[in-house]
Amino acid sequence: MFPIGDDDSAVRNVPIVTYGLIAINVLVFLTELNGGDQFIQDWSFIPSRFSDDPAANMPTLFTAMFMHGGWMHLFGNMLYLYIFGDNVEDRLGRLPFLAFYLVCGLAATFAQYYFNSGSSVPNVGASGAIAGVLGAYILMFPHARVDVLVIRQIVSLPALAVIGFWIVLQLFSGFGSIAQTDETAGTGGIAYMAHVGGFVAGLVLAFLFGGRGGPSRTA
Repeated sequence: MFPIGDDDSAVRNVPIVTYGLIAINVLVFLTELNGGDQFIQDWSFIPSRFSDDPAANMPTLFTAMFMHGGWMHLFGNMLYLYIFGDNVEDRLGRLPFLAFYLVCGLAATFAQYYFNSGSSVPNVGASGAIAGVLGAYILMFPHARVDVLVIRQIVSLPALAVIGFWIVLQLFSGFGSIAQTDETAGTGGIAYMAHVGGFVAGLVLAFLFGGRGGPSRTA
């Protein structure tokens, strides 16, 4: 299932933060392409390096959130942020949404770090933060519908079904990744536990931020 849009009729404010985050992700990725492997090594989150010196590598907790492993990685993440981010931003308010996004990204990184603290593979991507956005969306808009491209046909499905399907995939893939051996843990791939950690953080924070029900706010 490939989501292409949702119902934005209730969005009252221009999602400045969502658009800004998309712009920053794109600009950082272009810089990453220009900087090459050295840029990735310098600014990605590398678990083993963080374990050795957490203070010196603290900035990479944030910089890695805006880096990506390729054009498709970037496109997929920005598509989900574009579709679901504006609704969540409108409900939470701009500044709270920015804080929410960053905290979800941190939660995602540490969830992956917990299971792979000795890995030397660079961790990059906004997937964990966006997983948090999806968690908030499903709590705030459980009855919303999402337009989805299925093969060659566009159908409207409940957001609960679309995001629920995504959750199931991440959970099964995530628990499978825990069983990685030392020999395979150093290889690249998808940081599934980051998706799971970010999603759970999004659910919890959305509830704590008062995002369930109530009018939209601006900040």
